[in-house]
Amino acid sequence: MRNLKTINFLTLALVLSVFSLTCFAQSSQSLLKRTTYKSDSLEFGAGGTVSIIGAPKGSLEIEGWDKNELEISAEIEVEGATEADLAKLADVNGFVLDDSFGHVRIISVGTHDKDYMKRTAKKFPKNLIGMPFRIDYKIKVPRYCDINIDGGDGDLSIANVDGSMQIKYLNSNAKFNLVGGAINATIGGGSVDVNISTRGWRGRFADIQLATGTMNVRLPLSFNAQIDASILRTGQIENTFAALKPLNRAKFTDKSIIAKAGVGGVPLSFTVGDGTLKISELKKID
Repeated sequence: MRNLKTINFLTLALVLSVFSLTCFAQSSQSLLKRTTYKSDSLEFGAGGTVSIIGAPKGSLEIEGWDKNELEISAEIEVEGATEADLAKLADVNGFVLDDSFGHVRIISVGTHDKDYMKRTAKKFPKNLIGMPFRIDYKIKVPRYCDINIDGGDGDLSIANVDGSMQIKYLNSNAKFNLVGGAINATIGGGSVDVNISTRGWRGRFADIQLATGTMNVRLPLSFNAQIDASILRTGQIENTFAALKPLNRAKFTDKSIIAKAGVGGVPLSFTVGDGTLKISELKKID
């Protein structure tokens, strides 16, 4: 299990290094800014899949609700040297929808995407390629749906979603308020807050990995689960959740905790490469 996690982190490092090449650096000169807003909605039933490709920079807030509808609100900020530049950049930076049966893709597009620019803006000024921009999303999805996310650098929040979630993010301050389903998340750097609010959690599994940073795991009192928590390289585990009991006589260390809470059950895996992993009792969700 430990060897597999090490391989996964080596793979993550390669993926993140490739992804980071598509993310542009902020210009040191003083730039003008313009913010535009774009929204869209469509009928979308429970049981489908929503895939999101985020911008190189920007936040993503996802909330499950009881409507058979997908609602997207985006705040798009572009930067340029002149008002004319801002107008050109605002025309190409944003998102598009790809809607097929049972699957909606929300794709961030802009000057970072060479293929998109070749297709849609062949005569776009070369000096504007790579100008900084960000997209902050607020998305509402049916509670019972699956989610796939590929993100860059920005905050991530997911709440009230009861489905299968696959998440990859370059850098993020991420918050997962889990109500059910399954989650497989890999974050390159930043912080991760994992909150499970009910002791009878209906989820199938959780596997959350953070390469560098701090992960906070908060569990309810009298929670039932099987927990595998580990630090792969440098750092330590800080456990104040007294309900954890060693599984198969495995001793707790500052690098590894293999335990069960309550009567055991759902497998939960939390991994930090370099940093701190804190496990504590959940008293309330912010």
